[in-house]
Amino acid sequence: MPTSPAIVAMIPARLGSTRFPEKVLASRTGKPLIQHVYENALRAKRPQSVIIATDHERVRAACTGFGARVVMTDEAHPNGTSRLAQAARVLGLQGDDIVVNVQGDEPEMEPEVIDACVDALVAMSSLDMGVGMATIGSPWNEADDPGNQAIVKVVASNGVPGLPGVYGVRRALYFSRSRIPYPRNSIGASEHAHLLRHVGLYAYRNRFLQRYVTLEPTPLEQIESLEQLRVLEHGYPIALVIAESRGTGIDTPEQYEAFVRRVN
Repeated sequence: MPTSPAIVAMIPARLGSTRFPEKVLASRTGKPLIQHVYENALRAKRPQSVIIATDHERVRAACTGFGARVVMTDEAHPNGTSRLAQAARVLGLQGDDIVVNVQGDEPEMEPEVIDACVDALVAMSSLDMGVGMATIGSPWNEADDPGNQAIVKVVASNGVPGLPGVYGVRRALYFSRSRIPYPRNSIGASEHAHLLRHVGLYAYRNRFLQRYVTLEPTPLEQIESLEQLRVLEHGYPIALVIAESRGTGIDTPEQYEAFVRRVN
């Protein structure tokens, strides 16, 4: 009797960081940042396990210190996706197994958003075997500025034929740092039902994850500096589920200080 695919949440945790060196080990809350990410991911219901993939012994030691399972990966990965692909191979994951990429600097990612991303991938791939990847689009918060190039935007399809609307699942049409679509008729961006703030959480079928890392970088990916555009440019669809998320990544010491104040 066939077994159900495994669902594994993986957290890439590189020690080096240009804007905030060694941020995954920052511990002014009393815990390293990576521990906050790990404990938050454990609260999600769909993943059966949470694993940290790192390139450095200091990160491994810190993570095993709070009880996490760690996979060591090469230092020279170009991005976290490539690191997770190697970790999936080390773990011997099968093609249909699901890998959830939980960013190592996202300590406030809602567990229910992680679950929604997995559900979107399962729902879409049940209809279309070409769908091997899912991500999240969140409605805009009032404080968000659609013109801010640091906030990635995504526009989505109206729906997916054959998939009940209750899933809230779409196909991602395009991602950009620019304000898209352009409000030619002075309609505010937040009023566009399908203009969403992209949340950098991904779920992959392992088969597609291994394929993705063999794809050549693409012009739009390089122009926008958004690796998910590589998938669209090579002709592969991305499932996108609408789920509200208020979590923000930590890229700078200033953002970490704000996180410390929220936690303490």
